[in-house]
Amino acid sequence: RGAPRGPHTARLTGSLGAAARRQALAEIRNGTADLVVGTHALLSEGVEYSKLGLVITDEQHRFGVSQRAALAEKADSPHILVMSATPIPRTLALMIYGDLDVSMIDELPPGRQKVETYAVKENMRPRIRKFAEKLVGEGRQVYVVCPMIGDDEQCSADLQSAKELYDELRDKVFPNLRLELLHGRMKGSEKDRVMSAFASGKVDILVSTTVVEVGVDVPNAALMVVENAERFGLSQLHQLRGRVGRGMHKSYCILIQGSDGGDADARLRVMTKSNDGFRIAEED
Repeated sequence: RGAPRGPHTARLTGSLGAAARRQALAEIRNGTADLVVGTHALLSEGVEYSKLGLVITDEQHRFGVSQRAALAEKADSPHILVMSATPIPRTLALMIYGDLDVSMIDELPPGRQKVETYAVKENMRPRIRKFAEKLVGEGRQVYVVCPMIGDDEQCSADLQSAKELYDELRDKVFPNLRLELLHGRMKGSEKDRVMSAFASGKVDILVSTTVVEVGVDVPNAALMVVENAERFGLSQLHQLRGRVGRGMHKSYCILIQGSDGGDADARLRVMTKSNDGFRIAEED
């Protein structure tokens, strides 16, 4: 007899080797897999489900309408749950026009504090760097997010690149602190190494692109600095801000505006006045 077995889980991603993929597809097809976890690979051709009863889409705003439909069509009217921490405008449209019942969690988890948010200009950079050094001295960690990677990217000269800023901070500004660089062109193993080091507290300041926008949970991180914040959508800034304030420590988000013009001031001011994702989505 023995103890009852728990649900058998299969994983399906595009990076699986041929043998592992064949095994996963077989388990999904014959019903051996009770729970299937994966990426967009789950909705690709050739993936057949034995009896698909529930489809859960996390970070649903990263999936297109046709992609969600493709997965739902792999079964006869399965139950569907879509989740998102940031209700971007398309999500609001789904609420209005889609056949969905909506549940909203509009309060912080127990023990968390509101993240103080400031929109500043370039002249505040020296004070920001002193503040970052102060927080690191207290044992906290810092994110610095840039809109571009650098090198051969064709982009305006006034945009801060992650590679250039990383070199400057490491060599000239914080030579005594532990810094790492993270961006989407790095190999998967290298990205994993950097994130693991940051999560374990071996890195003080992580200079990154928006690869840290979702799915990163480091409760000790207490400061998010966003360069050229006017180049990001409000909902994206809200997601980035959500990388801090995840633990017991008071946390801060500083949005550095790299250029004036247009409605940049008014848009960033929304971020300083509200932590409400729904209001921010409406403004966006």
